Amino acid sequence: MAKIMIVEDESVIRQLIMEELKKWQFEVFGTTDFEKVYSDFEEQAPQLILLDINLPVFDGYYWCQKIREVSKVPIIFISSRSTNMDMIMAMNMGADDFVTKPFEIDVLIAKINALLRRSYNYAASDNETVKHNGLVLNIDNSTVTVNGTVIDLSKNEYRLLYILMKNHGKILSRDKLLRALWEDERFVDDNTLTVNINRLRRKIQQAGVEDYIETKVGQGYIVP
Repeated sequence: MAKIMIVEDESVIRQLIMEELKKWQFEVFGTTDFEKVYSDFEEQAPQLILLDINLPVFDGYYWCQKIREVSKVPIIFISSRSTNMDMIMAMNMGADDFVTKPFEIDVLIAKINALLRRSYNYAASDNETVKHNGLVLNIDNSTVTVNGTVIDLSKNEYRLLYILMKNHGKILSRDKLLRALWEDERFVDDNTLTVNINRLRRKIQQAGVEDYIETKVGQGYIVP
């Protein structure tokens, strides 16, 4: 089973999560020296990270950004901070999901399993390239090229772009995109989709393609 790294300074919560994950046969590592989060990450090589925001020394945003410089490992923030700005900050730093404390452990497990499935079991049946209006999405190596320049996307952004490009010319509802990305949209804040769409738009625009993803008010999104 996958190895999960837990970066949580509240020992009771950390221990609870570790015990529950072990019941699901996950291999678990819990950081206890919060000056060595990055060193632990390099040494343990986890398949997923649970990361608190409020930590000693440096906060979770700092560690998320530092890890994202070298890895696309799935990251779920777990935090008592639950404002829209906290969630947006987490997504902008590269998080894949956000769970607010207090949380139901079953919900956290469901999110972990869903994120692991889409991160490591998502693959096309053939080596495939999707091309549309200046963007080239290579399924084989999970890269996206815009006018010859490779742009860096998170797994959520990549999967979202893949779905939109494969269905270009069709309006995809928010519910359909949520189901395609997160398997069970009941466990996802609707704002998470908005954050991912906006971040994806910004990256494509910075690469030189304007208005690639359009919003259809009350209907969803389309790549025309």
